[in-house]
Amino acid sequence: MKKLLLLTVLLCYTTFLSAQTARIRGRVIDGQTLQAVAYASVAVFRLSDSALVAGTLSRTNGGFEIDKIRAGAYRLKIAFIGYHDLTKIDLRLNEGQQLNLGDLKLQPANTQLNEVSVKAKQANAVNRIDKQIYRAGQFEAAKGGSAIDVIKNLPSVSVNGEGNISMRGSESFMVLVNGKPVITDAQTVLSQIPANSVENIEVLTSPSAKYDPDGRGGMLNIITKKGATDGMTLTVNALGGLPSTGDFGNKREPVRFGSDATLNYRKGKWDASVSSNYNRNDNAGYREGDAYTKNVTAGTITRFPSTGERSFKKYNYAGRASISFTPGAADVFSGGLFLGHRYQDRVADLLYHNTTSNLGNNAPIKNTTYYNSNLQTKEGSFALANFDYTHTFGDKSTLAAGMVYEHANLYGNTKNRNLYYPNTADTIQYVYNPYKRPITSYRFKLDHSMPIGKGKLESGYQLRYDTQDGQFDYLVTPPASQPDANKFQGSLHAKNVINSVYSQYSGKSGKWEYNGGLRYEYATRSVNLSYDANPHRLNLSNLFPSVLVQYSLDEQWKLKADYSKRINRTTNLELNPIPEREHSETLEEGDPDLLPEFIDQAELGLTHNFSAGSFFVTGYYQHVKNPIQRLNSVYADTILNRVYTNAGSANQVGAEMGTNLQLKKWWSLYVGGNAFNYHISGDIRILGEPVTINNRRWAYTLNMNTAFQLSKTWSAQANINYLSKRPTAQGEDSQYFIPNTSVKKTFMNGRLSASLLWQNMGIFSSARQRITTSGADFYTTTNYIYETNVLLINLSFNLNRFVSKLKLPGSELNDREF
Repeated sequence: MKKLLLLTVLLCYTTFLSAQTARIRGRVIDGQTLQAVAYASVAVFRLSDSALVAGTLSRTNGGFEIDKIRAGAYRLKIAFIGYHDLTKIDLRLNEGQQLNLGDLKLQPANTQLNEVSVKAKQANAVNRIDKQIYRAGQFEAAKGGSAIDVIKNLPSVSVNGEGNISMRGSESFMVLVNGKPVITDAQTVLSQIPANSVENIEVLTSPSAKYDPDGRGGMLNIITKKGATDGMTLTVNALGGLPSTGDFGNKREPVRFGSDATLNYRKGKWDASVSSNYNRNDNAGYREGDAYTKNVTAGTITRFPSTGERSFKKYNYAGRASISFTPGAADVFSGGLFLGHRYQDRVADLLYHNTTSNLGNNAPIKNTTYYNSNLQTKEGSFALANFDYTHTFGDKSTLAAGMVYEHANLYGNTKNRNLYYPNTADTIQYVYNPYKRPITSYRFKLDHSMPIGKGKLESGYQLRYDTQDGQFDYLVTPPASQPDANKFQGSLHAKNVINSVYSQYSGKSGKWEYNGGLRYEYATRSVNLSYDANPHRLNLSNLFPSVLVQYSLDEQWKLKADYSKRINRTTNLELNPIPEREHSETLEEGDPDLLPEFIDQAELGLTHNFSAGSFFVTGYYQHVKNPIQRLNSVYADTILNRVYTNAGSANQVGAEMGTNLQLKKWWSLYVGGNAFNYHISGDIRILGEPVTINNRRWAYTLNMNTAFQLSKTWSAQANINYLSKRPTAQGEDSQYFIPNTSVKKTFMNGRLSASLLWQNMGIFSSARQRITTSGADFYTTTNYIYETNVLLINLSFNLNRFVSKLKLPGSELNDREF
């Protein structure tokens, strides 16, 4: 009875207190866009002594409620990263009062965490001492595509018609996914990451000694999305392509559709995520080519112009999973798994008109017309697993260990049929090039960090180990007599082992920020060929220093300078000397003795933050030793050899800039560009033949993006990607121009959105590129014409919002070697 009486008294007292307490409610929104701000911190302080009384986070629709507040005078404070704090002073609450504050507008901040940034809907760009960070969501035209569609908008990045990605004019750069490096080429890795899952892109043009020194252009770190602070988060996207508006007379119609989904659950010590995606993205196209070779010994010149279809069928699918366990404040365990598959075939059905004439007087000798049906297929299955552990000590020093295993099963073939014309049922020659080249890679890292003085000392060790076993065949029907036929098929075994240690110190003192370090690497490489008894080996021992310094002139201006030494390692494709008949007119092969590039780079940059946005400009200089180039030589009268080789030395001087402007509350503008002068020269040998290289030219890229908030739920965007003419070792590539527009409508307080995307708009000779090379005894030019006016519809649904990075692994082999 005593317990029951006590419980009754307590219940009555609690009911009495509840009746006497007040409640505050409201909704947090962006002061410029009027969109809801989720997960903003809302706190109530007692006015008399500033004591914290209660607090909460705003919901996904921006709403919040705080109840059980005693009558009295209070101060309300709302805070969220990227916005100015909002404070309401002297809120007088009476007993039982229900106070509705309505919409509370947070004003975007022009500065964020002492970094130069621009804030429109969120911070679109941030400049730090060692990197630039860009918000992927600002590029609406990329929705439904891949990470390539996002990164091609960055100032230092360009993508040509072939889909080849360059950073500061070089296709040599390193890709990281959530801070983890990957082996495979950038195009393959980035094409399998949905644009909808990318949160931010970090651009490191001069990485510190902590990072691998790979890549002439620097590094791109893709940060993917992660779920809300607590509970369940789900996002689903679907993409569908409308019928093609153009017709190249291709045999097959392009198909475009895809979807992706990400589920994240976080509760207490556990954080688990799974995601999957499927994307089918075909491209129609056409090709116009002209070429000739001179045979001085025979006194002839052979011309072989061609026209016809060049189209792609492309699809990929992947699944990712990750889990993190934090048993206490000092320890974090995490692991991840990636499984994916990628397929691509390229049809090049071309009509050739071959003529042979006298070299002296151009008198005709013979002519032939034939039809070349060429199908190149590339396919690969990829698997990656990683495990990481981090321990934090009492003095705030940390010890981190990580392991990564990666396997890529790469295979494909080229079917090259030369057919009589117009009777294409009869075959002149059929060449079949099948191959298999599985790659296995391991990586182990151990890193230690400790605070010293006003800075931090970081040191670490890393082991990288990868192998490839390749089998390459070359079948000709009817059999042809070739003096070097034994070199066209065989097996290859390549192995790379890299041991490295590093140490660096970084800190801040007054107006100065600094980071200096040194990395040492000992690398061994071996290539064994079935038809060559002598193995091809290379041992390298190198130091890679890096120094970064930044000085704050005042609150708005920062000046920085840096120096770093980098390396561009050879891929297994570049090392493979077994030729592939890529087209009727080309053979492609590598060099097992190819040397890596060594790059010395210096930068000087300036950043400026002002009320309407921010601006940065960086000048840079690069000296490249042993630049790797794909050069042409004559193999036969109608066949050119494309050979990877070291082409002397190169120098590049350039400048890049970027700005984000909030011109009006409803209008934002982003502009980024890079201009550089590239000079390559040297006396080299291609397959034993001496060749002199000397080419210099200015080139530039320009990427622009402008967004209009038409109403609370309607927005529109337009962007362009422009790549100017640029030099190669033996010629030049023409300009390449892509314009896009999009319109988006949001529903359900932003949880659901529908976008209409108009990609590759057919204006101003867009989506076409000419590639020209020449030498003393050959000339070739090819104009690639791609499909324009591609219309897509993208639907996106979010159950709760993603707020930070999702640590899902990405495949390195998938990108570097596909």
